Formats: sequence, C-alpha cells, structure tokens
Amino acid sequence: MFKKILIANRGEISCRITRTAHRLGIRTVAVYSDADVSSMHVELADEAVRLGPAPSRESYLCVDKIIAAAKATGAEAIHPGYGFLSENADFARACREAGLAFIGPSPESIISMGSKSGAKTLMEKAGVPLIPGYHGEEQNEAFLLAQAREIGFPVLLKASAGGGGKGMRAVHHEAEFSEALHGAQREASNAFGDQRMLIEKLLVEPRHVEVQIMADRHGNTVYVFDRDCSIQRRHQKVVEEAPAPGLSPALRKAMGDAAVRAANAISYEGAGTLEFLVDKNSHFYFMEMNTRLQVEHPVSELISGLDLVEWQLRVASGEALTFKQEDLTINGHAIEVRLYAEDPDSGFLPSTGRLRQFGMPIGEGVRVDTGYRVGDAVSVYYDPMMAKVIAWGETRDIAAVRLADALSKTCIAGVKHNTGFLVRVLSHPAFLAGQLSTHFIDDHHADLMRSVTSDKTNPLLLGALHALQTPHSAVNSNDAYSPWSRLQGFRIAHHDESVMRIQIGNEVQEVRLTPFGDHHQYTIGELQGHCSLTLKGGNACLIRDGHLTNFLLSSNNKGLDVFLHGEHIEVSVATHTPENDNSANGRHYNAPMNGRIVSVNVSKGDSVKEGDTLLVMEAMKMEHRIRAHEDGVIAAIDIAAGDLVSEGQTLVALENGDDGK
Repeated sequence: MFKKILIANRGEISCRITRTAHRLGIRTVAVYSDADVSSMHVELADEAVRLGPAPSRESYLCVDKIIAAAKATGAEAIHPGYGFLSENADFARACREAGLAFIGPSPESIISMGSKSGAKTLMEKAGVPLIPGYHGEEQNEAFLLAQAREIGFPVLLKASAGGGGKGMRAVHHEAEFSEALHGAQREASNAFGDQRMLIEKLLVEPRHVEVQIMADRHGNTVYVFDRDCSIQRRHQKVVEEAPAPGLSPALRKAMGDAAVRAANAISYEGAGTLEFLVDKNSHFYFMEMNTRLQVEHPVSELISGLDLVEWQLRVASGEALTFKQEDLTINGHAIEVRLYAEDPDSGFLPSTGRLRQFGMPIGEGVRVDTGYRVGDAVSVYYDPMMAKVIAWGETRDIAAVRLADALSKTCIAGVKHNTGFLVRVLSHPAFLAGQLSTHFIDDHHADLMRSVTSDKTNPLLLGALHALQTPHSAVNSNDAYSPWSRLQGFRIAHHDESVMRIQIGNEVQEVRLTPFGDHHQYTIGELQGHCSLTLKGGNACLIRDGHLTNFLLSSNNKGLDVFLHGEHIEVSVATHTPENDNSANGRHYNAPMNGRIVSVNVSKGDSVKEGDTLLVMEAMKMEHRIRAHEDGVIAAIDIAAGDLVSEGQTLVALENGDDGK
C-alpha cells in the first residue's frame, strides 16, 4: 500500500479521498489555487502545494505543476478525483513517465473511452447495444447537419471528449442546429480542449441508468450494481439513487454483464462507470464510460458496504480484489442529491458569494460530503456544487423521507441554492412512485417550482413580530423601560398599534400589529387575522390563524436569515424603499452572475425580436445565453467579447423601436 499520495483536485472530492487515505494510514498532499488557499481540503491534508492563480488552466489543469508537486513532496501516487484531469490520458501517461502511480485506469484505457465516438465503435464490437447516431471524425458543419437529418430530429449534440453535461445541446428543429453546434463546440473547447462533436438520436423520456464497476490488474472485474441518475437539469445530474428502482433482476444482470464486458474489452483497471439509457420497453443503450470515480459513488458504497476509494487505492498499489460477483449483495436503498449554489427560479443559473450560514444536516442514515464551511466563498472559477447529501434506508421510501427531512433542516445563506427544490423533488408523488425519466423536471415543473415561501405572509409576520420582541440597538436610550427603546408606537387611550415596513428581497410591505392579550391582530393589505410568535434560540414558532409553522433563523447585519424546508429568505425592517431594479423593467439586461463575455451578437441601433440571442456569457464552465424578452432596438452596449463582468452589471439596454423611449 502507498505511504503518501497527492490528490490532484479540490473541494469535496479531495476531502473525501483524504479521509479514506488517513483511515488506511496514508499521508496526503493537497494542491490548491490562490482561490483555495484557506479551503477545507487544504487544511485536512498533511501537506499542501500551491499551483497558481484561480483559473483552472493556470492551476488544477497544469500537468507539469502537479507532477512537480508530487515529486517534491515524495508522493508515490496521484489520485485525480473527478473532473479536471481525471480522464486525461496525457496526465496518466505523464504520471507513469515520472515514476508515479496513477490511481485510475491506464492511459490506453482512457484513450479507448475518452473519445465518445471511439468508445461507441469499441462497444459495438463488444456486443453492447448503442443508440442510433453519428460518432465519426468528420466535423464539417454541413456534414454534421446532414447526419442529423438522416438520424432524424430531435437529436443530441455531445462533446466527444467530455462529460458532465458540458458541450451538450438538445436540438429539436433543424433551424436550431447551427447555433446549438457552435455553442456546444465552444463549451467543449473551454472544458476539454477538444471541440469535436458526436450526434445521437434524442430518446423520448428515457431513464439514465449507470453501472459501477471495479477491476484489478489480475483479471478480476465485478459490477457494484446500478444507479438511476435520471433527474437532471441542463444535462447534469441532480438526484441519484441505488439500486435503480423498477429494474427486473434479468435487466439488472444484463446491464451488469454488459458493463463487465465493456471493461474487459479495454483491459480496464480501477473504478469506472458505464452509463446507459433505458427506454420504456426496458431496452438499454450504451452512452459512455466514465473512466474515473463518479460524483454519485456514495450511493453504491452505502448499498454494497464497499469503500470505493479504498479499493481504488488498493488496486492501484497492485492488490487483487478479495471478493467475487457472487459475494456482493444489495442492502437497502440509498439516494443522493447534489446541493448546488444556483437559483432554480432563474433557470438554475449558478450563484456566487460567501457563505455566512452553512448548516449541514445530521441524522440516522444521513451522510454529507462537502468541502465548504461557514465563511468560505463559492467562486465563479469552479463547479457550483457545495455538497452531496446522501441518505440510506432499509427501503426506498425510508431513504427518501430521511433525505427530505435532512434537507429541510439545512441552513444556507450567502448564495442562492437548490435545497428547497430538492425537498420538493424528493417529496413529489411521481418520484416516490419511481416514475423517473430525464424529463422529470420538465414534466413536473409547475409543482417543483412552487416554493413553500412563495406566500410571503408568514415571513412578513415573522419579521415584524421578531422586531417587536427584539431590543433595537439603533435607539439611543439608557432607559430599558423607555417607550423609545421599542419599535411599537404608543398613543394615550389607544391600542398600542405598531406599523412596520418589512422588506423581503426588493419588496417592502406594511404590516400593522395590534396586541390582544397573548397574541396580535395583524393587517397586511386586505389580509387580516391573528398571530403570535415564540422564540427559543434559533427556533421560531409562528402561529397564524390557528396554523403553526416552525422556522429556523439567525441574525445577520441587515436583519434575519429565515429557513423553512430548505428555503432561505432574508427578512429585515425597511429603512427606505428599495430603488427600482433595472433588470425588472424589461429594458436593461444585467449579468445574472459573475462571468466572462464570450460573444456579443448585436450592435447599437440593431432591431431585435423577442427570443433573439443578444450575447453569450460563460460562468462556472457553462455558457449562458442572454435573449431579448421583447421586440425593440439596441440603445446601448456596455461590454465586448472577452470582458469580465460582475453580477448585476448592465450589459445591454433596449428601447422601443417605434418611439425611441
């Protein structure tokens, strides 16, 4: 077994590898960029080496710097984690040439599966079913369009050299093909340094089912069962579970056997995943092989009892597997969700910022893998996943309930996030019934986007009542009994009515409260009723018109962070009326996040139609199109291709084409 390894990655996966390595008595070396100098993965490791500036191409993707760090610290092997260089054959070869073990497959195996088109050719020879499509070397746009026509729309464009949803576009109509192709090629080039595309027939409502395999260099290969990863947004997985629900024993075995055949066809070594699409008739088709550890590997660990990272380390050090296929059994069910810094209400756009609250859940059967803590910043430079929350149960229903409950108790503030959305997914009747497909989010969009905090009445009352019960430091009075030390108004011979202006986001509403014994009468616009609030530490119990709601809350420098079922709301007493948000009037187009402008498609004075692409920006490894949401004329452009922009910065201004206003 190795004595010291270098982990060529960051964040959650680096922390996870370090913990297993330490359990096995292996010392670890972390690497970091300037953005990660004080990160958790650096602090957990025994040593750490700086790679360079924050951009990945100047740090985590620098092969020579990583090899030099391993040699300088005396590491015997390098674990690539996932993403970055994990499926880079040149990196694996550089490790070999430097006398370092690469904790993963051989460069030859990576090359075999690194090209999706080449992989499909190999799988066809190995007898693994394929989706109809084109996976050749010719990349001329006219030729690719002709192939798409022959396959038949809708089709899926996919980066030949990558994964993770990057460089991928669904094209439903021929008119969309050119724009989708160029965008996918740019994204693939930025993420993988290779813009080659393949084309597949887009299956209608398929399931995404994958098989985990583990192989050693002594000819032993097993499959560690299957996972369903159908629930996705922007072709990236959001919810994963093992085993995949609803598979017959015959289909489960057929997919597992196919995965083993695929691995043996390329003399595979280590952990890997074969990804398949399964149609409504239980036919399965090979999509791709990930020649690395998967983000969702914990669910396979929890149902099998194996530590897959441990076996990666053991296999890479030359040990043989000590178990055979018949030794592995499925125990219970596990579900994982990816907790992202993103805004579901804005098309799941990534969010950046510093975490002023980061309370992760605990509970029976609950596991949290993360690389973040309170005070850490979610950077524009890297993937926005903050944590993986996993729950195991004796049955799928128990696992789902445990996970939803754990997420409901999660408290995150400082960035927008998808926690509440995940709770709604896990609680949805279709999910609980196992009715899964890659279109799940689209099919149930209305239900999944119906936030429990969309009705602001309870948060408004919570903010007003909390303010009444909390002494105000802004009041200059040394007399605790002075009426000036309270927010309530007072008038002789009148009820002690309080009129408070409560701000939630950019909205301010007036709340009137009149005390009656142990409760208050409230008025918010036309709405009237009775309410009371009990505070105990970070818990708040609001009773409104006989209905009780429990909140979690904490104070910030502006007011309160309020949490309910994983949702977060900022509530404060308004001191002024917020200025109108330019982005809300339909005439100004602001940057939805920090990022870089890829292209500007319009000029001042151009006429545009609703839906036209005005510009393309890149953030967190993804391209985002800013489209016109009305007809008009471009009045001003404040940016150019290549510019770095900040969230909220005005990019383009539009004016009415008729009157110029």
